[in-house]
Amino acid sequence: MPQSASQNVDPSEYLGDAITSAISDFNQLQVDDKLALLYYVYEKMGDSITPAAPQAAEPELAPMLLGDFYNLSHQDQLQVMRDIANRTDSEYSRAYGALKENNQLLVWYVWAVAMGESVVGMPAEYSASDKITNLLRRLESFEFEQQISLLRELASEMGYTDVKPVQSQAETGKTASL
Repeated sequence: MPQSASQNVDPSEYLGDAITSAISDFNQLQVDDKLALLYYVYEKMGDSITPAAPQAAEPELAPMLLGDFYNLSHQDQLQVMRDIANRTDSEYSRAYGALKENNQLLVWYVWAVAMGESVVGMPAEYSASDKITNLLRRLESFEFEQQISLLRELASEMGYTDVKPVQSQAETGKTASL
């Protein structure tokens, strides 16, 4: 399975049990349910997420995802989102996987804001499952910092990259040399 380039440490080492559990539950969702959850998160909490992601992001680093993407048909846009969520080796998924977490969050935020207009919208017949509703309720109960940590972690676990994490001294048994 492809690695997340920014993940050199197991998230359970720095995230609490509640967030780690929410990540696990998110990862068990089907791809369209993952996309729906992200949409609902931004719909419900967009005002609080907005200042955290864009201020720390560099949108010019994502021209394909925040530019070329809008020229795709809505069906192709949905496939790009699915590829990113599934970590499929595709051009857009690689572009996403090359970004840092704040820029990845910005991509999802910008797409959520444009959904139903320049970005494919939520299907009218879509109904959230109990899993999504329960996970969303749990996420809403988290403190703001926990919400952002969770979203950064979810964002970082998407997209494709073949960059491998740097092995630690404990893993290699070697000390750094000058």
